Amino acid sequence: MKLIIGLGNPGNRYDGTRHNIGFHVLDTLMKRHDLVMMDQKFRADYTIWRHPQDKVLLIKPFTYMNLSGEALLPFMSYYGIAMEDILVVYDDLDLEPGRIRLRQNGSSGGHNGMKSIVQMLGAQDFKRIRVGIGRPQGGWKVVDHVLAPFRPDEQELVNESAELAADALDDWVDDQDFLKIMNKYNQRK
Repeated sequence: MKLIIGLGNPGNRYDGTRHNIGFHVLDTLMKRHDLVMMDQKFRADYTIWRHPQDKVLLIKPFTYMNLSGEALLPFMSYYGIAMEDILVVYDDLDLEPGRIRLRQNGSSGGHNGMKSIVQMLGAQDFKRIRVGIGRPQGGWKVVDHVLAPFRPDEQELVNESAELAADALDDWVDDQDFLKIMNKYNQRK
């Protein structure tokens, strides 16, 4: 079984915000495959995608971003999911809207949701897709920037990056080698 977790904050107040791009990517993937979140468990909404290659657990925590690991770890334990079968989708300030970056492992990069996951798992060796949200402009604080919606002129780029990230997730679920997937998507503009 594989597990894909999209990071974000729960509730209508955060819909469409930069910090919720992980939820947006999961929503894009689920719409593509006619999936809906079917239940709640371990402080998250989830569904199981019965893909021909493997079962895939899709998770959207409602722990708020800073406690994302508290939702992930119980799912891993309950379903017996190995570290190599986890992929985290989240926002990245250092990438412009419209860009994605895949990695096999690494640090949290200062991202609070990733810090929580790394702390709860006690490891950094899990796959991830970082989706660009850009840096704050005009003296904005980072917290205000990540909790703000995308500007109308960015929305098309955001939707394109969500589709691109969903394409990468489809490739991974189809059992393609993650290094090949990284090479394919990390080279795109």
